[in-house]
Amino acid sequence: MINRGVFSQFSWRISFTLRSLILLAWAMFNFHVVTADEARIVIEECSLFDSNQGRMIPRQTVVVRGDRIESVSASDSVRAIPHAAIRIDGRGKYLLPGLIDAHVHVIHVLDFAHVTADEILPLYLAAGVTSVRSAGDEIVAATLVSRYAETHAERCPRVFTCSPLIDADPPIHRDIGRAVTDPGQVPAILEDLLDWKVRTLKIYAGTQRDVGRAVIEEGHRRGMIVTAHLGRYSAQDAVADGIDCLEHIVSVSNYVIPEDMPRTPGFRGRIDFDNPVCRSLVKQLAERHVYVDPTLSVYRQMILLPDIPEVRDSPDNQRVPQRLRDFWPIYLRRAGCPQDDSLEERRREFAKLQELTGILHHAGIPILVGTDSPEPQVPPGYSMHTEMELLVGSGIPPASVLQAATLHNARVLQEESRLGTIAPEKLADLILLTHNPLENIRNTRSIEIVVRGGKICRPADLLKYVSP
Repeated sequence: MINRGVFSQFSWRISFTLRSLILLAWAMFNFHVVTADEARIVIEECSLFDSNQGRMIPRQTVVVRGDRIESVSASDSVRAIPHAAIRIDGRGKYLLPGLIDAHVHVIHVLDFAHVTADEILPLYLAAGVTSVRSAGDEIVAATLVSRYAETHAERCPRVFTCSPLIDADPPIHRDIGRAVTDPGQVPAILEDLLDWKVRTLKIYAGTQRDVGRAVIEEGHRRGMIVTAHLGRYSAQDAVADGIDCLEHIVSVSNYVIPEDMPRTPGFRGRIDFDNPVCRSLVKQLAERHVYVDPTLSVYRQMILLPDIPEVRDSPDNQRVPQRLRDFWPIYLRRAGCPQDDSLEERRREFAKLQELTGILHHAGIPILVGTDSPEPQVPPGYSMHTEMELLVGSGIPPASVLQAATLHNARVLQEESRLGTIAPEKLADLILLTHNPLENIRNTRSIEIVVRGGKICRPADLLKYVSP
């Protein structure tokens, strides 16, 4: 006969042992999870760029946990740093939010050169560009690129998608354009784009006003940002209809549109700063807080001055895949760049575009920083630094240019809650510089490390991923 007391005691011991093993396994599992979650990066004693105020704050320490910023505080008030944390000495260095390029193409141009986006995306990250806004691409391919970038965060920037170019029939760029000639077509098209998670709608140069107005109204009804590269739809009308953003400085300078406007990327308008129409447009843009993305790089590097040595022979160009470099001269010939004017006349025209850009900034119009890469001689990533240099050359202070490249660009992406500033709970997209960009904007090139979603990336290592 079994002794019930012994059996009960034996059962209890087995039960206790099983419970102990289960608890131990649970604790070990959770130990590993917590350890992974609490892995920290600590950037100590750096000067931090406050993109809200446009100034450097000295002696700051930033703690990153996972893919988020955990804390930002004065270095002398930091609590004990975990023993396992990765510590980065920021003394004498400058920490910025990751740069955002507000105008790139992740399909267009690349497809003609037989280059895929994965071959060039590391260039953006190596240059400190942690996010890009696709400004008009084939939507299926662009979505795949965006997904690829998210699953390869150690080598790619974030990619935010945009609609194809909403244009006349036939579209100017048939590879990335979508013909929309009837305002009644717009709601269904936008519903389809929402299913593709598109955040930005782009109106292109052939669009008539009735279609453009419908895109703006229906887009806003769905919470989308609407931008435009204008042509037949005038800037005055687009602003009156509620446009959020204008792409390219010529969308402002071409405020008088001739009936026979040529359909080429190199079309150049007439800038007359004393014209009351021009002054009225600048006032409208400021009052309605319309963003303007000048993309000066593409006008200097591709359209107006691609033949000058400092552009043609730039070391930045040498970083892109050879197939893309081989295609650039072909594209330049097809587009008729440079124009027929003398070099001196082309320089004067570019100076006027810069002058207009400065006028817009000083009038209180929010400027964005976009490049239009990878158009000819507008290399991915590194042209962002060229663009910032050209904006400073337009009379915009370095601090304002950095605000535009971070905070303004985050706002136009509707990502201000996650990107654009260095603050607790924001995504840990950061660049650490060895020289002060407020003293010289070229110092944005002095990148020591890039942090993308809490992952430390070094430019030299990123460049190894770029196809030759």
